[in-house]
Formats: sequence, C-alpha cells, structure tokens
Amino acid sequence: MKSKLAVFAVITAFLCIFLNSASRAVDTQEIGRVRDKGVLDSQDFQIIDNFVAEAVQEMVEMRDFTSISKLRTTILTYSSSNSESATAQYSDQFTKSANKYILSAFEQTSGLNAEERQFKAKLNLLMLVDGLEDVQLLDLAMSHLNDANAVIRYWAVHCVANPGITAKLNSSETGKVKAREIIKALSNGREGFSPEALGLIVDFAANIDVRGGTDLLVKAADVRISQYADWSVENELLDIKILKLLSDKLREGDLGVGQRFAQLYSYALQRYVKGSDVLSENQKSQLVSILVEIEMSSVSKLMDMPQSTIKKAIEQGEYTVLLREHDRLFGSETSAGELPSKFNFNYGGNSNEGERTAPVVLPEPPAKKKGE
Repeated sequence: MKSKLAVFAVITAFLCIFLNSASRAVDTQEIGRVRDKGVLDSQDFQIIDNFVAEAVQEMVEMRDFTSISKLRTTILTYSSSNSESATAQYSDQFTKSANKYILSAFEQTSGLNAEERQFKAKLNLLMLVDGLEDVQLLDLAMSHLNDANAVIRYWAVHCVANPGITAKLNSSETGKVKAREIIKALSNGREGFSPEALGLIVDFAANIDVRGGTDLLVKAADVRISQYADWSVENELLDIKILKLLSDKLREGDLGVGQRFAQLYSYALQRYVKGSDVLSENQKSQLVSILVEIEMSSVSKLMDMPQSTIKKAIEQGEYTVLLREHDRLFGSETSAGELPSKFNFNYGGNSNEGERTAPVVLPEPPAKKKGE
C-alpha cells in the first residue's frame, strides 16, 4: 500500500510539473491572428503588448537554455507582421512593448537571489535584443557595455555592433547620431573587452559610416599595443584583422594610422623573437600567421611590390635577418624605415630627443615559472 501511495505521489508531482509547464507556454494563437491582419486597431496593439510581456517574463523565469532558445525563436518569429500594409503599425507596437518589458526584466534580474540566475537572465535578454536588431532597443544593450561579467559585455557589444545593426545605423541620419553615441560608449569601455568583443568593435569601426569610426579602430589598436607591451595579449590572430584595416586606411590616405600599423606589427615581430623560450607553440604559430599574412597582403601593397623576406627568415629560423628586415621597413634608432618615409609618419618623441625613427622596443618577457 505504501509503495502504491509513493508511486501515486510521484505521478501526481510529475503531472503538476507538466501541467504547470504547459500552462506557462506562451500563447501564440491571438498574436498569430494579429500578425496576419492588414490594418491594426487598439485591441490588436494590446494583444501584441500582452504577448511581449508574457514572453519576456517567461524568459526571465526559465532556467533551461534549450527552452529559452525555443522561446527566443518564437519571440523573434512574431516580432514582424506577415502583412506588408501593417508592417509599420505592427513593428512600432512590438518595439514599444519590447523596450518597456525588456527594460523591466533587466531591472528584475538585479533582484534575483542566485548570481547564476542573474547571469542567465541578463544573457538571454541581451541575446533577444541582439536577435531583434532594432535600433530603438540599443540603449538596453549599451547600459551593459561595462558589466562586470565578460560574457555579458561581449553580448552587449554584439547587440550594438552586429552587421545588421551597422547597416541600419548607416541608412539614416538618426541612425548615424546613435552610431556616434555607440562609438563614444565603446571608446570609454574598450579596455575591459575580450579579444572576441574587440574583434566585433573593430568590424564596427571599419564599417560604420560616420566620423569617429577610424578613431575607434585606432583606439582598439592602442589596446592591443598596450597588451603586447605588458605581455598580456591573447588571441593574437585578431591582429591580422586590425592590421589589415589599418593598412587599408593608410593606403586610402589616412596617414594618422601609420604609426599604429607599424608599432603593432613591430610588436608582433619582436614578440616572436623575444618570446621563443616562453611562448607556447600555439602562440608562436599565431604570430607566424600574423607576420606572414600581413607581409604578403598589407606590406606588399603598401610598398607597391611583393615582400617575402620575413616569411623566408621565419622558415629558415634566421632571427638576425628578421630583425634586419624589421629595421628596413619600420626604422631603427639611427635611421628611418622605408614605410614611415613613404607615408610620412613617425613614432612620436619629445622636444629634447626629437622625433623617434623606430617603433618602441618591446620589453623583455616575464620570467617563465618552473613547471610551465
């Protein structure tokens, strides 16, 4: 008898969980009808509002990523109208409701007890904003660009810098005003961004059609230069993208980027030489990829002739040849390099010493610890 009661209790509990889960599923029947209408009225707007409110709230309360992913797909599916004539009405109401309820949901996450639940809720709300690709929702993401969690910062960057958003920002004067706000926000928080997030920022800087994009690219290069200088740089392959973009800007006549291109490439080369005993094989491989790819694709174009000395020196293990080529291209303490001479840039300096003719020397690597 006890065993039967136990089984009955388990079944009852299961049914309660199942029914509770089923009852909380977002209803798409009414929103589906509204989505197919050609002209919307106040009742339709309320249905849209109710759908967004319910869906966003459920997203905050859900804990299973698979279920959340399905819910997010549902929200994105019903974020646009099937009727061309009602597109503007539908989208305007959906955006208003999304802005209201996602903002409220972010505020709600701060009251969640468990840190993990806060993280999941924030993450999924940002992924929803990212998927919606709505310029009017960007403030929701910008407020998280300086979040303490690197993953949250990454998705906040993704929201404001993904290609779809970039295209929309470029398409109107209002969008360009918002783009300048984003550039300012990204410039202020860039040092806390992961290499992956910095890669998104660099793409945004290269493709956004407003003044300030190049400045953002230069600041991203400065972050990488600083990380090379203190031997904290990670994911070196990112610098292929940065160096190519700087090279393109230099070839287009933006001489202000020349020093950053030369210094960043110089640091990559010096890191390869000085780090031979402390870097992992993967780090060395990434540096080789940078040095060879940029010599072939960028330096060759800048110098108007094929360049392969660096590639051959690496293949033959000739560090002396490698450093000699570095000085020829970028300069030494006694003479200017061919690249700065051609594009008329230098490496800074002061009134006492005059302008530097060579990139800054990379400090020696930190001592390798035993067992590493």
